[in-house]
Amino acid sequence: MPLAVPAAIEPVRRSFAVLEALNRRRSSTLAELAAETGLPKPTLARLLETLIALGYATRVSRQLGYRITDRVLGLSGGIRFVDHLVDAAAPHMRRFTREQGWPLYLGTLSSGAVVVRFSTAPESPMALDTAGYALRLSPFTGAMGRVYLAFCPEAERRDILAANGIPDGDLLKAGRRGLALAAAFERIRRDGHAFQMPPKPRRTHGIGVAIRHGGHVLAAMSLRFPRSAMTEGQAAERFAPELGRLAEAIAVDVMQAGG
Repeated sequence: MPLAVPAAIEPVRRSFAVLEALNRRRSSTLAELAAETGLPKPTLARLLETLIALGYATRVSRQLGYRITDRVLGLSGGIRFVDHLVDAAAPHMRRFTREQGWPLYLGTLSSGAVVVRFSTAPESPMALDTAGYALRLSPFTGAMGRVYLAFCPEAERRDILAANGIPDGDLLKAGRRGLALAAAFERIRRDGHAFQMPPKPRRTHGIGVAIRHGGHVLAAMSLRFPRSAMTEGQAAERFAPELGRLAEAIAVDVMQAGG
């Protein structure tokens, strides 16, 4: 289920507007930044002082103004990881789809939602869904989100739950819904895989596994199939072991690639 677009916190929005404006030139004066962002100069001065204190900007001179520092390159670390992840996973996933026919999806968590990073749906003769790259999916209903939540470290799970409306990320504070989720995560950890749980039945179903390394979840992967094609029990017996081996092989290749 796609998530609603969250409201922007104004001070954060302004800070990123300044960073984006700084990124367009080698250096920018206060007047240039005011013209580009539409922010008052006193506000800009305070934001720039904060960015300088955090190491993301520096003052070049009175004449040239300000510029960003190389610390901003660290903000792209997650994107580089996704590149490593897709590069490592794609050959394994494509081979599976060539041999088995079924489409696979690779997803990671971003700001509390599952984002599809790669899919073999365009290469699958059995795909009923699109690749879904433009969607942000709830971690509570899809196979990828549920298996990710079940296996990720407790602190990360709490952050994701809090971002999705669970008070303090504590399932015990979420009443019957929280108890149901806790029981589901325990079952998923026992089984080693998860099935999607949409609020309304869909014609497609999904089984997901976690791609793990060193106690952390790197990503999740799911196989989608028509509900009419097989039961959950049949899907688990037929595909869960192979998907688990596939996830292990992908994790090894990701870490070898420097992910």
